[in-house]
Amino acid sequence: MTLRKVVDETVHVRCRLGKGLIREEVWQDSTGKVVRYNLAFINPWLSRRDNGRVLGYDNRHGRHHRHYAGSQQAFRFTSYERLIAHFLSEVRELREREEPI
Repeated sequence: MTLRKVVDETVHVRCRLGKGLIREEVWQDSTGKVVRYNLAFINPWLSRRDNGRVLGYDNRHGRHHRHYAGSQQAFRFTSYERLIAHFLSEVRELREREEPI
């Protein structure tokens, strides 16, 4: 199966606690279906765990999982569109935090 990376973006954002990064990587198969993704919100002023990755979602190693302040848990994946909307909503809330996690 040939994969094509269709999104590879990093956006710098201001947060109440320092500056952060939002990282998005997406790969599609030949039919256009999203088969691999990596989403991350990084802000070392908010959390020093996991190299500053406060929040992340990916499906590496064949499983969908969520990273939050150094811990991991599985989650139910329904679609990439729903996931990115949920991720960005969580990031909006985290950017407003005034204390580290």
